[in-house]
Amino acid sequence: MPPSSIPASARPNFLLFITDQHRADHLGIYGNAVVQTPNIDRLGSHGWVAERCYVASPICMPNRASLMTGRVPSVHGARHNGIPLPLSQTTFVERLRDAGYRTGLVGKSHLQNMTGLAPVWPRPGDPRTEGEARRPESGRFDQEWGPAWRDDPDFAMSLPYYGFADVQLVTDHGDTAGGHYRRWLEQRHPEVARACGQEHAIPTPGYVLAEARQAWRTRVPETLSTTAWIGDRTIDLLGQYAQEDAPFMIQCSFPDPHHPFTPPGRFWDMYRPEDMTLPPSFDADPALAPPHLRWMHAQRDAGRAVKHTPAMFACTAREAREALALNYGSIAHIDDTIGRVMAHLAALGLDRNTVVLFTSDHGDFFGDHQLLWKGPLHYQGLIRTPLIWSEPAARTATDARAARSQALCSSIDIAPSILARAGCAPYNGMQGLSLLPAIAGEALPREALLIEEENQRTMFGFPMRTRMRTLQTARYRLSVYEGAPWGELYDLETDPTESHNLWDAPALASTRQALLHQLLVTMISHSDASPNPTALA
Repeated sequence: MPPSSIPASARPNFLLFITDQHRADHLGIYGNAVVQTPNIDRLGSHGWVAERCYVASPICMPNRASLMTGRVPSVHGARHNGIPLPLSQTTFVERLRDAGYRTGLVGKSHLQNMTGLAPVWPRPGDPRTEGEARRPESGRFDQEWGPAWRDDPDFAMSLPYYGFADVQLVTDHGDTAGGHYRRWLEQRHPEVARACGQEHAIPTPGYVLAEARQAWRTRVPETLSTTAWIGDRTIDLLGQYAQEDAPFMIQCSFPDPHHPFTPPGRFWDMYRPEDMTLPPSFDADPALAPPHLRWMHAQRDAGRAVKHTPAMFACTAREAREALALNYGSIAHIDDTIGRVMAHLAALGLDRNTVVLFTSDHGDFFGDHQLLWKGPLHYQGLIRTPLIWSEPAARTATDARAARSQALCSSIDIAPSILARAGCAPYNGMQGLSLLPAIAGEALPREALLIEEENQRTMFGFPMRTRMRTLQTARYRLSVYEGAPWGELYDLETDPTESHNLWDAPALASTRQALLHQLLVTMISHSDASPNPTALA
């Protein structure tokens, strides 16, 4: 039955919570015994939990674009940060809107460039080219541009934005986040807006991450933080949509717990660095590490680690413990806000017909192999994300229990799953699978996942920017790099911390060749199938 013929009352609403740079095992429902996330855990305890959900790319813009389109970065075009999602790409939100849904975005989008910083690729001295193989698209690609929001009080977006008819935008991170949030703060609370930033922060002696500008204790009160504001605006939008005779889809997207960490008020010292336990791989044998990880450690040991950018660096134990404590504080603030939103959803009576999802754009390193943040090393902490699917009937059932799935899932599966649940057909070129069969307890027709990464930065002593592909199976993770004569191969069954690279292990030679063949076949299956032909020839 086409969605237009289904009564609006029979079509579910969707509330999609997204966090930023939030790994799966930093939630109670995923086994973390330290961070307190009762509201998110409640969604999982009365819902479906994907134990093995992986990114299409462990970078912000590419994976957010993959979540929106159901397509991998090499085909939707936003291959790495700094390349906006083409406006010609179809999103699942557009399809819902075409089917009569009200569509709203509150918080971070990051489908277009926002920092105002110049690219780092190509570098000075690299071979020059004239023009591009793909001509630039027409249309507005400045809608998240930080300098425009900062310098022009009348700057506005063109709606709908990738299918979102209502947008309350937050750009960037920390207590200096911009967009609609910053405009609201400056207009309603100018004294608080003037107190933002590390230069106005409350002193925190002993915090080494503050020296690297990766954390500071903000003077912004909890109730005026970006996280609280996003919760408030989502509550407002729920109230607005509750008055209308149409189903809705709201994306509530937090820019935290991404660094720099500025958890407000009680969330700053809710967890103490001294109480944090380092991950087991922090003390892994460096002799078993692949060459690029050894390079990262050597940079740190020689005093050359770059610690003030969003890119990963090799860290000390103290830096990892501080990052863990402040990350947990930021997550607790998000969980508290999600609790407020869910309570309002119930108060409006909307919980009886609203599917609630929780996920993140990718993971992060917190001392794994002595690393912080993200980069082209595809350890599980970076590429594995939370994914919770909570049906309204399960949330209200007194005997509901968490259904935990070991199926290999991907960020590209979220779009087709929502469309299927809404009664909308997928579109040509969509590469993800509907997870509805897995949610019903059935197997997915998938043996492996493809993870793509391309980077502007030059790292590891490579002569050019980093480009790599990863194959993730139920048991193995295989990664290959352009220009490198070596790769990575880990047996997660015997080595869950990925501390022993088996690429050159003679006993695994046939397994490596089989996985390389599977990677090739998987890459072929993810080549673009859109558009369809218009004639035989």
